[in-house]
Amino acid sequence: MYKLCVFAGTADGRELIERLTGRGVSITAYVATEYGRVALGEYPDVEVRAGGLPRAEMPGVFRAERFDLVVDATHPYAEHITESIRLACEETGTELIRLLRESTADAEDGVFVEDTAECIRFLTGTEGNILLTTGSKTVPEYCAAPGLRERIWARLLPLPSSLESCREGGLEPSHILAMQGPFTEELNTAMLRFVNAKWLVTKDTGSAGGYADKIAAARAAGAKAVIIGRPAEREGLSGAETLSAVERKFALAPARKKVIMAGIGMGSEDTRTLGVLRAVAEAECVIGARRMVQSVDTTGKRVCEAVLARDIAAIVREGSERVYTVLLSGDTGFYSGAKSLLRELGDETDNEVLPGIGSLTYFCARLKRPWENVRAISLHGRRCDFVREVRYNAAVFSLLGGEVGAKEALRMLADAGLGGVTVHIGENLGYPEERIVTGTAEELLDREFAPLCVLLAENDKADDEPVTYGLPDEAFDRDKVPMTKEEVRGVCVSKLALGRGSVVYDVGSGSGSVSVECALVASRGKVYAIEQKESAIELTGRNAEKFGLINLEVVPGTAPEALVPLPAPTHAFIGGSSGNMREIVELLLEKNPKVRIVATAVTLETLSELTELLKEFEIAECVELQVNRPRTVGRYHLFNAQNPVYIFTFQYRKQP
Repeated sequence: MYKLCVFAGTADGRELIERLTGRGVSITAYVATEYGRVALGEYPDVEVRAGGLPRAEMPGVFRAERFDLVVDATHPYAEHITESIRLACEETGTELIRLLRESTADAEDGVFVEDTAECIRFLTGTEGNILLTTGSKTVPEYCAAPGLRERIWARLLPLPSSLESCREGGLEPSHILAMQGPFTEELNTAMLRFVNAKWLVTKDTGSAGGYADKIAAARAAGAKAVIIGRPAEREGLSGAETLSAVERKFALAPARKKVIMAGIGMGSEDTRTLGVLRAVAEAECVIGARRMVQSVDTTGKRVCEAVLARDIAAIVREGSERVYTVLLSGDTGFYSGAKSLLRELGDETDNEVLPGIGSLTYFCARLKRPWENVRAISLHGRRCDFVREVRYNAAVFSLLGGEVGAKEALRMLADAGLGGVTVHIGENLGYPEERIVTGTAEELLDREFAPLCVLLAENDKADDEPVTYGLPDEAFDRDKVPMTKEEVRGVCVSKLALGRGSVVYDVGSGSGSVSVECALVASRGKVYAIEQKESAIELTGRNAEKFGLINLEVVPGTAPEALVPLPAPTHAFIGGSSGNMREIVELLLEKNPKVRIVATAVTLETLSELTELLKEFEIAECVELQVNRPRTVGRYHLFNAQNPVYIFTFQYRKQP
């Protein structure tokens, strides 16, 4: 195993170690303090040695350990340590790489001084409080300067050595801000305002050291930054270049990439989670729609605008970064692009999915109601049986957009007899132009709404809707087209034993009553109503529309020819065969040998044909159903016998 020594005095060093761990390299990491050990974390192939390594001991350690490579990732201002490492490597013939932190300083950031001494000289000629963020070692020097000790507040790590430096300099305890970072722009601003600072002293620590956040905070708080410039350094490599150099030297396979899919909420900062902010901070590349990537701080990161899963996956595959954060609208678990992106990436990358505040939870909160009993669907660019969902659920939430906007959804409800349902519509949720309107479907039908919005329908009569098959005959449009009567229909659908995802053929659909009943039961499946008569085709379509069934398709034509292009059925009901019973059954079995078939007979010819077929199946059943209906004769009620119906059920053809 290769042996690597890293002097990890910066976040860059810690990141390098994180990228190399678990890849067949034994790493010895030197950090100056116990805090550095804790910040670095624990890895099975990394030995962390806290307390630093004295210059005199370095050559002996390098010889004893026989490191293949040393990486100097110490702080840009730790010149003496960098020089000691360089001399020890030259003395022992150990290869050395200097990891340089890239400077992000700009001439407009503030006042630049060469070193601590010049900074002190400059500050003595000014007035106002000072927030010192350059560490504890130089605190005594600042406190020794005339008039500075009373003006200084020092922010430093909560370590005994740091506090000792402040005590040595005579700094009052109330002027000590002992805290552990990282420090955001908002926290820096709050601290500057807390001490009423007019001056912020910092170093050019680069993006990894929070330099940009300090400069932005100084501007926000009305303070002036004093930047201690970097000492001149020998040549070195950036973090990415250092990683590549180590990988080449040790012939390491490329590290697995990490993709964080983060739900960004409703668009405003108020609905953005800390997890999203952490994911953006961790990322080296941020991907998402324009409005999303522009809404977060992407300073120092590669930014790519992409929405489709295949485009995002291509960016990840072709990129050189290790961590990618993909920003997705709303919540990653609710009709989100995360699903397709996970499928697209597969196991190529290490994936993490972070939830966000979605439109469902946000909208219900704005309506001051729970969402635990809400049925959530989407009409945005997809087919969904919206009317059925509203009819049978007390509360239905839906995303709207594309072909089905708010006006179309309201029209669908009104046409299905649900115009009295209470509807809440939300536009531009989470944005300043947010609007929420409430009324019945009929009351809102003439209103105009934004192309993209959400809807919550509340149906207080949903519990009264029948959930069993056997709808009354009066529920259907009939005309003069033959219809399977409700008692017979109820038994036939029961014998079919449908599942929610069943694919059903109704051969000879007539008025479509059996098709409708099957479509209501197989709510996630598909029903094909096959019919040859024009009047019956029109009537079946009318009844399907009446019940708002998008999973019922009318197929004009004669069986078995009309069945050929259709998907394989799981169930079939044969109410009319036009003399082609055996041919129809043969085609059904060819499409699916396990298809369950229910057929009815009212004539002796069909009864005979089905009886012969019945002998060929393992599951073979026939029942005669006789329905009698009463009629009034004077003051008496007599039963009129209806024609008997024979109901056949068969499945699994016997093997010869």
